[in-house]
Amino acid sequence: MSATVILSIFIIYFLVLISISHFIGKKDSSNQAFFSANRNSKWYLVAFGMIGTALSGVTFISVPGEVGAAAGNQFKYFQFVLGNAVGFIITATVLLPLYYRLQLTSIYEFFENRMGNHTYKTASGIFLISRSIGSAFRLYLVVIVLQRFVFDELHVPFVATVAVSLALIYAYTYKAGLKTIVITDTLQTFFIVASVVFTIIFVSNQLNFSLVEAFEKVKNSGYSKIFFWEDFIENKFHFSKQFIGGIFITIATNGLDQDIMQKSLSCSNIKDAQKNMFSFTTIFVIINLLFLGVGALLYLYAEQQNIGIPTDAMGNIRTDLLFPYIAFNDFSFFPALIFLLGLIAATFATTDSAITALTTSFCVDFLGMQKRKDENNAKDIRTRKLIHLAFCFVLFAIIVIFNSINDASVVSMIFKVASYTYGPLLGLFAFGIFVKNRQVIDKIVPFICIAAPLICLWISYNSQSLTGYAFDNEIIVINGLVTFIGLYLISKPKQ
Repeated sequence: MSATVILSIFIIYFLVLISISHFIGKKDSSNQAFFSANRNSKWYLVAFGMIGTALSGVTFISVPGEVGAAAGNQFKYFQFVLGNAVGFIITATVLLPLYYRLQLTSIYEFFENRMGNHTYKTASGIFLISRSIGSAFRLYLVVIVLQRFVFDELHVPFVATVAVSLALIYAYTYKAGLKTIVITDTLQTFFIVASVVFTIIFVSNQLNFSLVEAFEKVKNSGYSKIFFWEDFIENKFHFSKQFIGGIFITIATNGLDQDIMQKSLSCSNIKDAQKNMFSFTTIFVIINLLFLGVGALLYLYAEQQNIGIPTDAMGNIRTDLLFPYIAFNDFSFFPALIFLLGLIAATFATTDSAITALTTSFCVDFLGMQKRKDENNAKDIRTRKLIHLAFCFVLFAIIVIFNSINDASVVSMIFKVASYTYGPLLGLFAFGIFVKNRQVIDKIVPFICIAAPLICLWISYNSQSLTGYAFDNEIIVINGLVTFIGLYLISKPKQ
């Protein structure tokens, strides 16, 4: 598949999304439509569309690549996914009822009356910083793939690729925001699911396996080990670390994150929102298992065809480039087309949702929109569009900085960064929900939320040398606990 053909497909894809956006935005481009989709979204559309948001381009190309990593990762990621599933269930049964009872647009409004204005702004600020960095990570990973296999050949500089990608996202989200995304993410999730299914079928055929034989080959290969029970102290892949980390990172980055919750809160009632979350969780687990299966099949295919793992410009092995390398060089046109559509969909279904959530949080939490009777006046709508554009520029700046660092390990730090940035949110919500007889000193809360990640960073870097224990994603639990203890120490009994 030539770069020109790929670019043409890229353009057609976005013309479809922009057309959908124009049709929806022409009917309703109000702030209420942008922030909450008028709270009348169909739960099954939200559930299916959320798959695209939750997976991202990182899952699409990194998870298959990690299966054959030199560290012996195999299917260890599935331990984390099982933790994710439990985290989603806790979110559906504990947090969603709270948000619906309080009729929240931004979930951080919870803190305004419960703990005070400083806590409210701190929680929202943590989300804005965390989601901006996380979304930039995810978009960066896929943009460098597009750059390598498409835009370098067309002599388009990396900065222009990033700018155009974000401009296209802005073009189909700035009018109706969430109302548009509920529809476009459904379409994009379809492409993601189709891509993983067709890749399994195509690679199995290339290896002369039936689907049953492919399953058996993967099962009996050296790539399919799921559970790691060896050496609890030093092994970062140990089941308990991955599983517990998966639970709490999911609660923090989904249940306490405006991005995912904004979609669930667009359903008309709590029952529909919970049906959405339970259905989404089931599909999420299955899709991730299929992605791991794709990874194993790709490595079996690479062995048969004597294909080496790609490297970057610095000569570093990049397992996350294996899937796109094989797809663009070895797949026939139709499977390569399906892969490309899946890759684009996984990338932009995550980023469009994130920028919309960032805009919503800033407009509601810092500018007070949705709290005024005239929330849909022309001035507020213009302001919201400018804020939306500003967050596109923020992601652009972060990605350019990542690229200047030029370190492949940056991408592997996504969940590690989340462990530190989302930890304080975990502690804040835990204190706000479960400690009802004490009131914090509101002005000191921001300092607690800064100190907790720094303390955990020191613990993580020194624990192995001091105690032999190696922390992984479960450090988020310690982070939340340190925040919780800090809040308790600066609180006093309610009068």
